Amino acid sequence: MAVAYFRFYEELNDFLPAKWRKLEFKHCFDRRASVKDMIESFGVPHTEIEIILVNHESVDFSYIMQDGDRVSVYPVFEGFDVTPLLRLRPRPLRNSCFVVDTNLGKLARYLRLLGLDCLYDNAYTDNDVALMSSEQKRIVLTRDRRLLQRKIITHGYFVRSVAPKLQVLEVLRRLDLYDQLKPFSRCTRCNGELESVEKQCIEHRLLPKTQRYYHDFKRCNNCGQIYWKGSHQERAQKVVNELIARVE
Repeated sequence: MAVAYFRFYEELNDFLPAKWRKLEFKHCFDRRASVKDMIESFGVPHTEIEIILVNHESVDFSYIMQDGDRVSVYPVFEGFDVTPLLRLRPRPLRNSCFVVDTNLGKLARYLRLLGLDCLYDNAYTDNDVALMSSEQKRIVLTRDRRLLQRKIITHGYFVRSVAPKLQVLEVLRRLDLYDQLKPFSRCTRCNGELESVEKQCIEHRLLPKTQRYYHDFKRCNNCGQIYWKGSHQERAQKVVNELIARVE
Protein backbone atom coordinates (compact mmCIF):
# COMPACT_ATOMS: atom_id res chain seq x y z
CA MET A 1 0.00 0.00 0.00
CA ALA A 2 1.30 3.45 -0.96
CA VAL A 3 1.63 6.36 1.47
CA ALA A 4 1.46 10.12 0.93
CA TYR A 5 1.85 13.01 3.36
CA PHE A 6 -0.40 16.09 3.29
CA ARG A 7 -0.26 19.53 4.86
CA PHE A 8 -3.04 22.11 4.38
CA TYR A 9 -2.49 25.80 5.07
CA GLU A 10 -4.50 28.69 6.48
CA GLU A 11 -8.29 28.55 6.04
CA LEU A 12 -8.20 25.23 4.20
CA ASN A 13 -7.94 23.70 7.65
CA ASP A 14 -11.60 24.71 8.19
CA PHE A 15 -12.61 21.68 6.11
CA LEU A 16 -10.48 19.12 7.94
CA PRO A 17 -11.08 17.07 11.09
CA ALA A 18 -9.40 18.62 14.12
CA LYS A 19 -6.75 15.89 14.23
CA TRP A 20 -5.37 16.90 10.78
CA ARG A 21 -5.42 20.67 11.12
CA LYS A 22 -2.20 22.68 10.80
CA LEU A 23 0.07 19.64 10.70
CA GLU A 24 1.35 17.05 8.27
CA PHE A 25 -0.63 13.82 8.27
CA LYS A 26 -0.19 10.46 6.57
CA HIS A 27 -2.68 9.04 4.07
CA CYS A 28 -2.56 5.46 2.75
CA PHE A 29 -3.95 4.59 -0.69
CA ASP A 30 -4.08 1.51 -2.87
CA ARG A 31 -5.42 2.79 -6.19
CA ARG A 32 -4.40 5.25 -8.90
CA ALA A 33 -5.74 8.71 -8.01
CA SER A 34 -5.18 12.33 -9.00
CA VAL A 35 -4.13 14.84 -6.38
CA LYS A 36 -7.47 16.62 -6.93
CA ASP A 37 -9.50 13.51 -6.13
CA MET A 38 -7.41 12.76 -3.09
CA ILE A 39 -7.66 16.30 -1.73
CA GLU A 40 -11.42 16.40 -2.23
CA SER A 41 -11.76 13.03 -0.49
CA PHE A 42 -10.73 14.96 2.64
CA GLY A 43 -13.64 17.37 2.09
CA VAL A 44 -11.62 20.29 0.72
CA PRO A 45 -13.26 21.77 -2.44
CA HIS A 46 -10.89 22.40 -5.34
CA THR A 47 -12.29 25.94 -5.77
CA GLU A 48 -10.69 26.93 -2.46
CA ILE A 49 -7.20 25.99 -3.67
CA GLU A 50 -4.66 28.17 -5.49
CA ILE A 51 -1.40 26.23 -5.28
CA ILE A 52 -0.43 22.57 -4.80
CA LEU A 53 3.20 21.66 -4.22
CA VAL A 54 4.23 18.02 -4.48
CA ASN A 55 7.75 17.42 -3.23
CA HIS A 56 8.26 21.23 -3.44
CA GLU A 57 7.22 21.38 -7.12
CA SER A 58 4.04 23.11 -8.32
CA VAL A 59 1.54 20.74 -9.98
CA ASP A 60 -1.97 20.93 -11.38
CA PHE A 61 -5.02 18.96 -10.35
CA SER A 62 -4.32 16.13 -12.80
CA TYR A 63 -1.09 15.06 -11.10
CA ILE A 64 -1.18 11.32 -10.28
CA MET A 65 -0.16 10.57 -6.72
CA GLN A 66 2.96 8.48 -6.12
CA ASP A 67 4.19 6.54 -3.12
CA GLY A 68 6.07 8.80 -0.72
CA ASP A 69 4.75 12.10 -2.11
CA ARG A 70 4.67 15.09 0.24
CA VAL A 71 1.85 17.47 -0.66
CA SER A 72 1.41 21.07 0.49
CA VAL A 73 -1.94 22.70 -0.34
CA TYR A 74 -2.48 26.46 -0.22
CA PRO A 75 -5.68 28.54 -0.41
CA VAL A 76 -6.58 31.23 -2.93
CA PHE A 77 -4.38 34.29 -2.45
CA GLU A 78 -6.07 37.66 -2.92
CA GLY A 79 -3.48 39.93 -1.35
CA PHE A 80 -0.42 39.31 -3.55
CA ASP A 81 0.70 37.93 -6.88
CA VAL A 82 1.46 34.21 -6.96
CA THR A 83 1.55 33.91 -10.76
CA PRO A 84 5.06 32.41 -10.90
CA LEU A 85 3.83 29.44 -8.84
CA LEU A 86 0.34 29.13 -10.21
CA ARG A 87 -0.47 25.86 -12.00
CA LEU A 88 -4.16 25.27 -11.32
CA ARG A 89 -5.55 27.93 -13.67
CA PRO A 90 -3.96 30.63 -15.88
CA ARG A 91 -4.75 33.42 -13.43
CA PRO A 92 -6.96 34.00 -10.39
CA LEU A 93 -10.47 35.14 -11.26
CA ARG A 94 -10.84 38.71 -10.01
CA ASN A 95 -14.33 39.33 -11.29
CA SER A 96 -16.99 40.37 -8.80
CA CYS A 97 -19.67 38.43 -10.63
CA PHE A 98 -21.47 35.84 -8.53
CA VAL A 99 -24.08 33.11 -8.50
CA VAL A 100 -25.44 32.19 -5.07
CA ASP A 101 -27.08 28.93 -4.08
CA THR A 102 -30.59 28.72 -2.64
CA ASN A 103 -29.49 28.75 1.01
CA LEU A 104 -27.94 32.23 0.85
CA GLY A 105 -30.78 34.45 -0.32
CA LYS A 106 -30.20 37.21 2.24
CA LEU A 107 -26.52 37.32 1.35
CA ALA A 108 -27.44 37.79 -2.31
CA ARG A 109 -29.78 40.66 -1.45
CA TYR A 110 -27.11 42.43 0.60
CA LEU A 111 -24.51 42.02 -2.16
CA ARG A 112 -26.94 43.50 -4.69
CA LEU A 113 -27.62 46.37 -2.30
CA LEU A 114 -23.88 47.08 -2.37
CA GLY A 115 -23.92 47.06 -6.17
CA LEU A 116 -22.36 43.65 -6.84
CA ASP A 117 -23.56 41.48 -9.73
CA CYS A 118 -25.19 38.53 -8.00
CA LEU A 119 -27.56 35.96 -9.52
CA TYR A 120 -29.95 34.22 -7.13
CA ASP A 121 -33.28 32.46 -7.30
CA ASN A 122 -34.72 30.08 -4.73
CA ALA A 123 -35.70 27.79 -7.60
CA TYR A 124 -32.08 27.26 -8.70
CA THR A 125 -30.88 23.67 -8.54
CA ASP A 126 -27.24 22.76 -7.94
CA ASN A 127 -27.02 21.99 -11.66
CA ASP A 128 -28.30 25.47 -12.48
CA VAL A 129 -25.71 27.08 -10.22
CA ALA A 130 -22.87 24.99 -11.64
CA LEU A 131 -23.83 25.70 -15.26
CA MET A 132 -24.21 29.45 -14.71
CA SER A 133 -20.85 29.54 -12.96
CA SER A 134 -19.17 27.72 -15.84
CA GLU A 135 -20.90 29.44 -18.75
CA GLN A 136 -20.94 32.99 -17.34
CA LYS A 137 -17.63 32.86 -15.44
CA ARG A 138 -19.33 33.54 -12.12
CA ILE A 139 -17.94 32.83 -8.67
CA VAL A 140 -20.13 30.42 -6.72
CA LEU A 141 -21.00 31.38 -3.15
CA THR A 142 -22.34 28.49 -1.11
CA ARG A 143 -22.31 26.59 2.17
CA ASP A 144 -22.49 23.29 0.32
CA ARG A 145 -18.97 21.93 -0.14
CA ARG A 146 -20.25 19.10 -2.38
CA LEU A 147 -21.46 21.72 -4.85
CA LEU A 148 -17.96 23.23 -5.01
CA GLN A 149 -16.49 19.83 -5.82
CA ARG A 150 -18.19 19.75 -9.22
CA LYS A 151 -15.54 19.77 -11.93
CA ILE A 152 -17.15 22.45 -14.08
CA ILE A 153 -16.98 24.98 -11.22
CA THR A 154 -13.56 26.60 -11.41
CA HIS A 155 -14.09 29.47 -8.95
CA GLY A 156 -16.13 29.40 -5.79
CA TYR A 157 -16.07 30.23 -2.12
CA PHE A 158 -17.40 28.27 0.84
CA VAL A 159 -19.07 30.80 3.16
CA ARG A 160 -18.18 30.03 6.75
CA SER A 161 -20.51 32.40 8.63
CA VAL A 162 -24.19 31.59 9.18
CA ALA A 163 -25.49 35.12 9.93
CA PRO A 164 -26.23 37.05 6.69
CA LYS A 165 -24.50 40.32 7.65
CA LEU A 166 -21.43 38.44 8.81
CA GLN A 167 -21.51 36.52 5.53
CA VAL A 168 -21.36 39.80 3.63
CA LEU A 169 -18.36 41.01 5.62
CA GLU A 170 -16.63 37.67 5.14
CA VAL A 171 -17.10 37.73 1.36
CA LEU A 172 -16.00 41.37 1.07
CA ARG A 173 -12.84 40.72 3.02
CA ARG A 174 -11.97 37.34 1.52
CA LEU A 175 -12.42 38.44 -2.10
CA ASP A 176 -11.15 42.00 -1.55
CA LEU A 177 -14.21 43.70 -3.02
CA TYR A 178 -14.06 47.06 -1.25
CA ASP A 179 -13.11 49.08 -4.34
CA GLN A 180 -15.92 47.55 -6.38
CA LEU A 181 -18.85 48.56 -4.18
CA LYS A 182 -21.47 50.80 -5.81
CA PRO A 183 -24.42 50.93 -3.39
CA PHE A 184 -27.90 51.42 -4.87
CA SER A 185 -26.81 50.69 -8.42
CA ARG A 186 -28.58 47.31 -8.69
CA CYS A 187 -32.09 46.03 -8.13
CA THR A 188 -32.22 44.00 -4.93
CA ARG A 189 -35.12 41.97 -6.34
CA CYS A 190 -33.68 40.76 -9.65
CA ASN A 191 -30.07 42.03 -9.92
CA GLY A 192 -30.82 44.36 -12.85
CA GLU A 193 -28.99 47.66 -13.15
CA LEU A 194 -30.73 50.85 -12.01
CA GLU A 195 -31.09 53.81 -14.36
CA SER A 196 -32.39 57.32 -13.75
CA VAL A 197 -35.87 57.84 -15.13
CA GLU A 198 -37.96 60.96 -15.65
CA LYS A 199 -40.84 61.26 -13.22
CA GLN A 200 -43.43 61.77 -15.97
CA CYS A 201 -42.49 58.41 -17.48
CA ILE A 202 -43.48 56.46 -14.35
CA GLU A 203 -45.90 58.86 -12.64
CA HIS A 204 -48.89 56.66 -13.41
CA ARG A 205 -47.33 53.92 -11.28
CA LEU A 206 -46.82 56.08 -8.18
CA LEU A 207 -49.06 56.49 -5.16
CA PRO A 208 -50.44 60.03 -4.61
CA LYS A 209 -48.08 60.89 -1.73
CA THR A 210 -45.08 59.61 -3.65
CA GLN A 211 -46.09 61.70 -6.65
CA ARG A 212 -46.37 64.78 -4.45
CA TYR A 213 -43.23 64.56 -2.33
CA TYR A 214 -40.59 62.79 -4.47
CA HIS A 215 -39.05 63.83 -7.76
CA ASP A 216 -35.91 61.75 -8.35
CA PHE A 217 -36.43 58.15 -9.40
CA LYS A 218 -34.52 55.16 -10.70
CA ARG A 219 -35.90 52.14 -12.52
CA CYS A 220 -34.54 48.63 -12.91
CA ASN A 221 -33.65 47.97 -16.54
CA ASN A 222 -34.69 44.33 -16.11
CA CYS A 223 -37.86 44.04 -14.03
CA GLY A 224 -39.00 47.69 -14.03
CA GLN A 225 -39.04 48.08 -10.24
CA ILE A 226 -39.02 51.77 -9.27
CA TYR A 227 -36.79 53.21 -6.54
CA TRP A 228 -36.76 56.61 -4.83
CA LYS A 229 -35.27 58.15 -1.71
CA GLY A 230 -38.15 57.40 0.63
CA SER A 231 -38.21 55.79 4.07
CA HIS A 232 -37.33 52.39 2.58
CA GLN A 233 -34.10 53.78 1.12
CA GLU A 234 -33.28 55.50 4.40
CA ARG A 235 -33.43 52.10 6.10
CA ALA A 236 -31.34 50.56 3.33
CA GLN A 237 -28.79 53.36 3.67
CA LYS A 238 -28.37 52.53 7.35
CA VAL A 239 -27.64 48.92 6.43
CA VAL A 240 -25.10 50.01 3.79
CA ASN A 241 -23.42 52.39 6.23
CA GLU A 242 -23.20 49.61 8.82
CA LEU A 243 -21.63 47.16 6.39
CA ILE A 244 -19.15 49.66 4.94
CA ALA A 245 -18.18 50.93 8.39
CA ARG A 246 -17.38 47.38 9.50
CA VAL A 247 -15.01 46.74 6.60
CA GLU A 248 -13.12 50.05 6.80
